[in-house]
Amino acid sequence: MPEMLTTEGRLARAKFRSWHRGTREADYMIGGFFDRYHADWGAEELAWFEALLEEDDVDIMAWALKTQPTPPRFQGELIEKMQLLNYVDIPR
Repeated sequence: MPEMLTTEGRLARAKFRSWHRGTREADYMIGGFFDRYHADWGAEELAWFEALLEEDDVDIMAWALKTQPTPPRFQGELIEKMQLLNYVDIPR
């Protein structure tokens, strides 16, 4: 039987997955987005983000950079916030 996670557990797992994507660029884009917005999310937004995390990084980044059209299931306010890229804080 699958383990049922609490909202806190789901957020912790989403944070880990968003910051461990495999490339620094994806980590900054996806992890930075999580850090900036997750505190305001309800169940629907968290479910959206969890589904997004199942996608390939190259696709997520292409949607965020608007180099590829965003699939209908991910269109809306959250991807529009991701597309602003104003949450990405690149350490120097």
